[in-house]
Amino acid sequence: MDQKASSILELGLYLFIGITLLVLPADFFDTGPAVCFSQTFFDRPCLGCGMTRACMHLIHLDFATAIDYHPFCVVVAPLLAGLIALRSWKLIRRII
Repeated sequence: MDQKASSILELGLYLFIGITLLVLPADFFDTGPAVCFSQTFFDRPCLGCGMTRACMHLIHLDFATAIDYHPFCVVVAPLLAGLIALRSWKLIRRII
């Protein structure tokens, strides 16, 4: 696969994941078993526990619930969005 095709595929994957997270309800990840290694084996939350749920609520503009799940989501989510945007911009420049 050439570089242009792989760039289009990666950009499409980012778009698919972004749309999927927007379409899913904000409380989609709120229930279910814990997948954190620390939570599962030691019954203690790690520093990142709740970040996925917090970011999901932040995407849906539910700020109060997002901060309740993890207060640092207001730092992590914009940084992650910025990194994805930067990578996407590089991919678009490679395609064009």
